[in-house]
Amino acid sequence: MRRKRAEKRIRKPDPRYNDILIGRFINSIMEDGQKQVAQRIMYDAFKIIADKTKGEPLDVFRKAVNNVQPAVEVRSRRVGGSNYQVPTEVRPDRRVALAIKWILNYTRARNEKSMSLKLANELMAAAVGEGSSVKKKEDVHKMAEANKAFAHFKW
Repeated sequence: MRRKRAEKRIRKPDPRYNDILIGRFINSIMEDGQKQVAQRIMYDAFKIIADKTKGEPLDVFRKAVNNVQPAVEVRSRRVGGSNYQVPTEVRPDRRVALAIKWILNYTRARNEKSMSLKLANELMAAAVGEGSSVKKKEDVHKMAEANKAFAHFKW
């Protein structure tokens, strides 16, 4: 028998913008508990975005995260001795988590000087619908589209 489900913890917003999504993003950037370093990276990236776009960095950030969020994904399901990739809709909290994860993975893979510059460029690219993280979302959608025939295995 399964135990009860863990209740959702209340997330703390970031100190500067008082935004929960930014707080979540900073926590994902953080390595080895160094939150100050993660905050500096994030806020420096926002400064770079503000300088380059002459706009509000918060809007660019929100647009980037929205552009990377997947609507459907494929999950493995074992039916009668063979595995099928079954397309399923993505829960809202998982959408955000995947978007953050993909943005950070492709940010770290970039070839710029500092992490803040990499992050700023990836966010700006994602905000206009370009960049590796948006391509990842499109690939996931294509996979789900290709495996639409197995959608009836979803239960």
